[in-house]
Amino acid sequence: VFDISDSFRAGKQEVQIQILETGKTLGLNLNDVATQVRQAFYGAESQRIQRGSDDIRVMVRYPEDERQSLGNLEDLLIRTPSGAEVPFLSIADFSLGNSYSSINRQDGRRVITVRGDIDRTVVKPDEIRREVIGKFKDKWARDLDVKLVVGGEGERQLSSLSELFSTFPLAMMVIFALLAIPLKSYTQPLIIMSVIPFGAIGAIFGHFIMGADLVFFSLLGIIALSGVVVNASLVLVVSINRLRDEGMGMVEAVSTAGMMRFRPIFLTSLTTFIGLVPLMITASPATFFIVPMAISLSFGVLFATVITLFLVPSLYVILQDFHGHTDTAEERALAYQH
Repeated sequence: VFDISDSFRAGKQEVQIQILETGKTLGLNLNDVATQVRQAFYGAESQRIQRGSDDIRVMVRYPEDERQSLGNLEDLLIRTPSGAEVPFLSIADFSLGNSYSSINRQDGRRVITVRGDIDRTVVKPDEIRREVIGKFKDKWARDLDVKLVVGGEGERQLSSLSELFSTFPLAMMVIFALLAIPLKSYTQPLIIMSVIPFGAIGAIFGHFIMGADLVFFSLLGIIALSGVVVNASLVLVVSINRLRDEGMGMVEAVSTAGMMRFRPIFLTSLTTFIGLVPLMITASPATFFIVPMAISLSFGVLFATVITLFLVPSLYVILQDFHGHTDTAEERALAYQH
């Protein structure tokens, strides 16, 4: 981690006043005392005089020789709510400190922003985030009224994840509609889309194989994968439907379409996987966000394709049996001959 900075900037030196218990007993508070000290040293406006076009303020304050040092503050008399005057040091104490050059607030609470850059070739942002949060909870959160909020990249990722999860169901509905309209079926799109979860499983398994963490960009790859893995299933289902329209039995059409489409489906997925290999093995800060996406897409496509060649034909036959569209004995015998 390098280039660490924060939003705290020390301002000018100031006198910080603390009220003693004796002062509180006399009915004084910090605002009362601070106001009287300010009026004594800086002055209080008593009136304004109009002189031509100028508006002149008349200030009342102690003589200059009585407001030159902190010793003059010690000799100051403070008026109590009852009208009596008491020495400053009998009701308050003071110390020197630095003021804030600015005070930032969010939702009524003071905020200090800490920033830093990370060398992604050495450590992952999630590791730094977890370590900072862990140390914060152990040291500060238990004793101080301090709240830690993860911002920067983490905040943007959480916001993006929220938007992605809210729009993902809509994307699935659009995919379903695009499949249902040309297929003229409400159930066959479900068969085609059944491989989407297996694509996600393959993406997660791919991260395990590559020794990579599942990060925000990995999820982006999984979401993009949802629109890719349905291609092989769609090709297989369309081939089965076409063979059945030509008069072929259900089991024979399923087995024939599987044999016909096995090579193009598998080779397409394999070439996609090989094409993404250079991205997966790239170790550069400039491409850190591409690697997890490439892992999700490559392993997800490959795993979903293998599942497609077994799952889709099985689901197709089960669905047709459920609807009562079973083959005759002759059609089954012909299918088994192939």
